[in-house]
Amino acid sequence: MQKKNIAILGSTGSIGTQALEVIQEHQDKFNVEILTARSNADLLIEQAILFSPKIIVITDKKQAEKVKTALSNTNIKIYSDENSLAEVVQGDNIDIVLTALVGYAGLLPTLNALKAKKTIALANKETLVVAGELVMNLAKKNNCAILPVDSEHSAVFQCLVGENYQQIEKVILTASGGPFRGKTTQDLLYITKAQALKHPNWTMGAKITIDSASLMNKGLEVIEAKWLFELENNQIDVVVHPQSIVHSLVQFKDGSIKAQLGLPDMKLPIQYALGFPDRLTNNFPRFNFLNYPQLTFESPDFNTFKNLSLAFEALKKGGNMPCILNAANEIAVEKFLQDKISFLGMSDLIANAMQKITFIQKPVYEDYVLTDIETRKLAQEYKN
Repeated sequence: MQKKNIAILGSTGSIGTQALEVIQEHQDKFNVEILTARSNADLLIEQAILFSPKIIVITDKKQAEKVKTALSNTNIKIYSDENSLAEVVQGDNIDIVLTALVGYAGLLPTLNALKAKKTIALANKETLVVAGELVMNLAKKNNCAILPVDSEHSAVFQCLVGENYQQIEKVILTASGGPFRGKTTQDLLYITKAQALKHPNWTMGAKITIDSASLMNKGLEVIEAKWLFELENNQIDVVVHPQSIVHSLVQFKDGSIKAQLGLPDMKLPIQYALGFPDRLTNNFPRFNFLNYPQLTFESPDFNTFKNLSLAFEALKKGGNMPCILNAANEIAVEKFLQDKISFLGMSDLIANAMQKITFIQKPVYEDYVLTDIETRKLAQEYKN
């Protein structure tokens, strides 16, 4: 395959650092052109020295001088504002933009990259949750591929290679169930952030780990799957699979089911997206059925984990409701991590926002921006 130039948005986060590990193992196939981070100056400096990108962006201006000083003897161009983050992805030399930013912040850079006709390796599910129709229409208009990096969506994508999307009967997303699988509402009354941050199978950033504990992550993935795979709302199911070996399944109209399996390691879907359509060799640990003699599946508990119910409600409502859901959830998680709201209080905050923020059936980009601002303001004011 021809060497690909990569821009990594969010290079110091969990996905970004693992993507760089993949690239380091395949230096003959990938070249790092752009690295961006919010505030982790030390790690960004290390990455810049190791990979010698042409451009880096650090959006926390307080850290910008530290980065500029440390890299003063290099030819790397350094930017330090949000506008640069959205602009650098349009460079002629970029082949793939890996969006590994957390939350709503990923939307504008992704839209700009699509306008510049770049391939997107999408690890930022919120982009499609907030504005799925807008993003996918732009991708189709400019003939841009959006390659999923989430393990579940990568699994579905891998199952669909060579298949006709019109033959899909149902997509089944698997969920580990998180650290509180089997707990009751009463059990969750006094959950601490330390307990919620202990995921049984995956090592991730704080925000996505809390989302996994509340099952909001699975709800966001349901909405993302609708847009990625051109599905109707009733074509998406969730099943709890505690071992996290079956990453997701596709059921076709003839009743056949395809599933993608593997050990829980995010480097595999990252590598698949960057290398697509090729499968690259690696030395990752291999799955052995004999080590997992029993794979189990169960229904999610929608009553206890209300965030999952709220996500399906937002999916059904459509319009700007998923944008409201996402913005409220980002603030809810932030408040929970700051000990300002209880674990169950996150669902109450989100439900309150979904009831009070103005619903727009056919939003345009400016509507999403205003919805996000208004929802965050309301959510910040919410008292548990």
